[in-house]
Amino acid sequence: MSTTPTRPVSEADVHGPRTFTCGALRPEHIGREVVLKGWVDTRRDLGGVIFVDLRDRYGLTQVVFMQETNAAAFAKADGLRSEFVISVRGVVDSRAPETVNPKLGTGRVEVRVTDLLILNPSEPVPFPISAHEEKRQNTAEETRLKYRYLDLRRPELQQNLVLRSKLYQATRRYFDTQDFVEIETPVLMKSTPEGARDYLVPSRVHPGRFYALPQSPQTYKQICMVAGLDRYFQIVKCFRDEDLRADRQPEFTQIDVEMTFATEEAIYGLIEGLMAAIYREVKGVEIPVPFPRMSYDEAVTRFGSDKPDLRFGLEIRDLSSVFHESGFRVFDQVTAQGGAVVAIVVPGEGDRGRGAMDRLDKEVVRKRIGAGGLVYFKLPSDGSETYSSVKSDVLPTAVVDRAIEACGASKGDLVLLLAGPRPKVHLQMGTLRLVMAEELGLIPQGADGPWEFLWVTEFPLVEYDEDEKRWVAMHHPFTSPREADLAAMFDDPGAVRARAYDLVLNGSEIGGGSIRIHRAEIQRQMFNLLGIEPDEAQRRFGFLLDAFKFGAPPHGGIALGLDRIAMILAGASSLRDVIAFPKTQSAVEPMVQSPDEVDARQLKELHIALALPPEKA
Repeated sequence: MSTTPTRPVSEADVHGPRTFTCGALRPEHIGREVVLKGWVDTRRDLGGVIFVDLRDRYGLTQVVFMQETNAAAFAKADGLRSEFVISVRGVVDSRAPETVNPKLGTGRVEVRVTDLLILNPSEPVPFPISAHEEKRQNTAEETRLKYRYLDLRRPELQQNLVLRSKLYQATRRYFDTQDFVEIETPVLMKSTPEGARDYLVPSRVHPGRFYALPQSPQTYKQICMVAGLDRYFQIVKCFRDEDLRADRQPEFTQIDVEMTFATEEAIYGLIEGLMAAIYREVKGVEIPVPFPRMSYDEAVTRFGSDKPDLRFGLEIRDLSSVFHESGFRVFDQVTAQGGAVVAIVVPGEGDRGRGAMDRLDKEVVRKRIGAGGLVYFKLPSDGSETYSSVKSDVLPTAVVDRAIEACGASKGDLVLLLAGPRPKVHLQMGTLRLVMAEELGLIPQGADGPWEFLWVTEFPLVEYDEDEKRWVAMHHPFTSPREADLAAMFDDPGAVRARAYDLVLNGSEIGGGSIRIHRAEIQRQMFNLLGIEPDEAQRRFGFLLDAFKFGAPPHGGIALGLDRIAMILAGASSLRDVIAFPKTQSAVEPMVQSPDEVDARQLKELHIALALPPEKA
């Protein structure tokens, strides 16, 4: 006679499933018996009474162990430590008025514990995780990333990932209402000669050949348009082997969009609708549309950036006409050569000391920005005589007065001036503008706005690379020039404007796109301008050029940086705070130690022999 073995009963089965999360209990639940499960956030022993804040991703609930009512549970609770996983059964009760915590949704109630199960103890953690901010300590990011599974228990990171999830869902819902088709494109594709370095994947079955991970699905989404799919979108992983910073990762996520018969106006309206839907669903905020627009030239001239932050002033003033033939040799030479003298007015800083100004000149202007030097005028707050960093026998007082009047400075202000070739001097002043705004606390922080959107338009089609001595695409080689500028593509490439546009939010580029080239002959001209020989163009992009022969429709689109949008929505300072398992600035994931070595057998199968530099051999 055989018997059927019974399933072992775990401790968790004794309590059964949780009846509420740790963020759900309210005064209306008083008197109910509940089961909560979570992590021990903090423990306080007041002698005869032990208070534990129990945490899950939904919040905190205070649970109470009393020796006089349940000695067994109290004895177990005496051994609880931070990050133990426990299950408690008990009855919801009101907190004493003096212990109510108005900062918590659960702050008016507590659970009087009748039974405790320790589901899993925890070793001492390498850094504090508590939901109570005052109980945490600053921990090196390398350590937090090494123990990312602990770091992700922090409420703010969990909230960021929940926000990111809502961003995904809002995006998909919106494009579904706009009749877009979500299409997956290949992750293994071919390497192309433009853009950042590719991540390469060797092929075992094709020795000596490599796939590339996509820097973007650009050519595939254009092929979808040639195929007549009309409206495509994809939330897609992209990869670029480039140096990292706070707002850049080697693998990142795009909201990728393309549509046939597109115009710039159609793209603007579509994406403004998307951003309005995202802010409505994720933040509960209505943002005004349409967004303002500014040409590339205007953005650089007024703000020294192609992604200007409009949340504060410090607008750049061009004072070249004031200083032309002023008698000040440095400025006279610059203006005579077609360069510019530009200024910003910093309100309330007219009393800055000489030491602070010397440090600004040496550490910021010369070392960080790379400008030749800073000229400045101080207008003291007491209304006394203006101070010029250039003596009056070199730069006449009358010229200084005209400059102050031209830039609108008044008592108590500081005027900062740079001189140099255009547009370089504008870009340098744009950096100085950001430095001053950050130093003076003019840049709003946090997740509550304001939200300053801007379309930047009319980008140059190409720019000249002095190192490579050739023209390179400002966006990418598939961007269409303006029809009126086609004749100048080879006579004066720098004057050609592209049908390109960027979406800027609070000084960050969150998206870029263009109306694409859809005619094979123009695409070949573009490759030729960029120095891509016909044979190379055919080898790399022959599939696209061939597709254009068969009735390719006009089309255009945009790619939005989902990680960057999530970072701004969350008020985070780094992309790493909105990505579950990010890389460090050296492109390493400390938790799993990626990248890592592979064994000799794998290399042999891939027909690869390593040639390491001496220090790595």
